Amino acid sequence: MGINIKDLSIEEKIGQMIIVGLDTTEPYARLEELIIKHKVGGILLYKKNYKTYEEMVKLINYIKKLNSNNKVPILICIDQEGGRVNRMPKEFLNIPPANTISNYNNEDIVKKSGEIMAEMLSSVGINLNFAPVLDIKRFNNNHAIGDRAFSDEIEQIKKYATIIMKELQHKNIISVIKHFPGHGLTVSDTHFKIPVVKKNIEDIEKNDMKPFEEAIKKGADAVLISHMKIKDVDSKNPVSISRRFICKYLRKKYRYNGLIVTDDMRMRSMRLKYGEYKAIQKAFQAGNDIIVFKNIINDKIYEKLLKDIKLQKIKESRINKNVNRVLKMKEKYKINDKEINIDNNLIDRINNQIKKLPF
Repeated sequence: MGINIKDLSIEEKIGQMIIVGLDTTEPYARLEELIIKHKVGGILLYKKNYKTYEEMVKLINYIKKLNSNNKVPILICIDQEGGRVNRMPKEFLNIPPANTISNYNNEDIVKKSGEIMAEMLSSVGINLNFAPVLDIKRFNNNHAIGDRAFSDEIEQIKKYATIIMKELQHKNIISVIKHFPGHGLTVSDTHFKIPVVKKNIEDIEKNDMKPFEEAIKKGADAVLISHMKIKDVDSKNPVSISRRFICKYLRKKYRYNGLIVTDDMRMRSMRLKYGEYKAIQKAFQAGNDIIVFKNIINDKIYEKLLKDIKLQKIKESRINKNVNRVLKMKEKYKINDKEINIDNNLIDRINNQIKKLPF
């Protein structure tokens, strides 16, 4: 790819820091605006965007075709964990949630599950997956995290989550580990309310942040940062928009230089607290490399971002650092806009592998 940041306009740089979720049953409606006009760096797909495997590939190929005249290839993203977080068409059997897989206490089964997931995603053109979950399981299966977590045992999470992460990476899929610094700490769901964690940071470091520390040591390339507030570090802002937290605990403590990705900035909790633009502005200022939100990027937001950069409320030098990380990651994973071919044997091949798992 070899794109130099000097070749990008400020509008193109802003686009590279944005992933837009197509949370709609009419995914084609705004794609030209998002890709051709705003040149967003990634599109996040949802199950409601397609009904069949062929419809999914058709949509992905359309996204790639629209982006093919842009300077930087586009990320095709998904939130595919298995269990209740399943974005694949119904023709594909579903892999069980992380907790079910973990309960077999068998590394080969975990590895095979990750292998199947990675093959399924790469075959349809996905190059970024928001998985695995590294949170500690503290509540019942129906909790916001619940059975999406591997275990209540830190060592088990460290071992199994890293296996899944590596299987995705082996198929040239960027694995976004989540939800840093540990959504298992929270009782409430960050979609609806910003949880306030009153534990001291030393306890969090010794427990909930340990699986993330391990994954970073093992080569994590992307970390999703949650909308939880840790009073001991920043009593004012959730960690997703806290520069103090991002710099101190991700960049400095763990010497992490991969991508930092926000959780969805359009979650009700963030919109009610900050309003749509203020949340986005704060995410840029805090040092996130990629800001994720659903269906709201528009001319007004771009104009406000450009104005804030001109007034140095958002520093362009900081944006350059963020965009450089995005460009390097796209190059590392050989992200491209090549068309995906329909594989008539894929569904049977994947389903037969899933049927052989002992679940």
